[in-house]
Amino acid sequence: MQKIPHAVINPIKSLNLLSRAEIEGLTGSRGELYELFRSCALAILNTDSDKDDAAQIYADYSDFDIKVVPQPRGLKLELSNAPAQAFVDGQMIRGIQEHLFSALRDIVYTDFKLLSANRADTSPADTTNMVFRMLRNARIVQPDVPPQLVVCWGGHAIPREEYDFAKQVGYELGLRGLDIVTGCGIGAMKGPMKGAAVGHAKQQVKNGRYIGISEPGIIASESPNAIVNELVIMPDIEKRLEAFVRLAHTIVVFPGGVGTVEEVLYLLSILMHEGNHGAIPLVFAGPAQCRGYFDQLERFLVDCLGEGVRDYYQVIVGDAGAVGRAVKAAVTEVHSRRRERGQAYYFNWDLAIEPSLQQPFVPTHDNMAALDLNPALPTAALASQLRRAFSGLVAGNVKAFGIEQVRRHGPYRIHGDPRLLQSMDTLLRMMVREQRMKLGECEGEYQPCYRLA
Repeated sequence: MQKIPHAVINPIKSLNLLSRAEIEGLTGSRGELYELFRSCALAILNTDSDKDDAAQIYADYSDFDIKVVPQPRGLKLELSNAPAQAFVDGQMIRGIQEHLFSALRDIVYTDFKLLSANRADTSPADTTNMVFRMLRNARIVQPDVPPQLVVCWGGHAIPREEYDFAKQVGYELGLRGLDIVTGCGIGAMKGPMKGAAVGHAKQQVKNGRYIGISEPGIIASESPNAIVNELVIMPDIEKRLEAFVRLAHTIVVFPGGVGTVEEVLYLLSILMHEGNHGAIPLVFAGPAQCRGYFDQLERFLVDCLGEGVRDYYQVIVGDAGAVGRAVKAAVTEVHSRRRERGQAYYFNWDLAIEPSLQQPFVPTHDNMAALDLNPALPTAALASQLRRAFSGLVAGNVKAFGIEQVRRHGPYRIHGDPRLLQSMDTLLRMMVREQRMKLGECEGEYQPCYRLA
């Protein structure tokens, strides 16, 4: 692999001066804050790499270093042994350069402005305020703009026909003046942005927005794609998911793996809450050959959450134009509803989110085994528990912490109602068969990171 031995990078846009304490936190003691920034920076510089194994990426660039150098009028970054693909003719690609300073902005703001002031237990309202303040600091929330943000979820490792369909859907959304928000990676996250960019160009939309929302645990395996022009890094998956749903005017879900199912369960647990019904229109979309995928996903959702779950989404297969028309109609309806009720367009303050969805879930073996997967629970509560189970599977597949947990202690063991677990097992086996789940290698054989007990 090629590396750039030394490079000095200046911010393109203005960045607030850092205090001495902030600079020391990033460089002085080489402590947790520095390691967090270094890992996020490496993931950003590794954009467009074909590797999605965080541990392997960190091992390949173990000699990578980044320093924050204070200047009389600001600061600069000094890089050593950075991935060469982030440079052209010795100069860093502009979009990657902006993403580096976005990561610095978010990490410093979160640690010094938010977390340091919220060390004690916080209320649900406090957490929502934290999410809003991070998005406002990153200039993601913008007043006086009509609803037009479409969140797109889906897998990053998908076949070509699924990527092309996601891109065609993005094109249909771009033609209708809608902007795209994704997890910022490749696959079903890049396709809609790329298609929307063409749609915007045809409609001469000069300020199209392609917003990427990531978090430190996932960014190495889902490095920001080249279309992202606004990047924000939330501190954990729960705040990342809350940012998605608070911003969304409609959500489109393409086929994906366990991370996509986690997102769907998170959203359904919110929509099933009293008072939230219809707050966020949800569309499942994919090419014709993905009908079986959505049939299996729907069987799982119905088995776990009941027939009523079908009321919370619509499925459109094989027709990108129909997806574009349905999403535009849904966004228009959201616009009318919020105008009538005097609600903000830029951030859904009125969405009720239970504390269990806001509290960070750490996927240790004990926590995974203690999940309450019981069909006697209220459907919203069961969806929340299932969301945690799939969050643990995401960690075991692609996050450094989860991979290390599985390496040390073996696969996660998940307990629950036999019928529910059987449906979950069928869904997971389908994902393994269709290569939608990354599996770890163990003694020469590929083994999943879980066991359903």
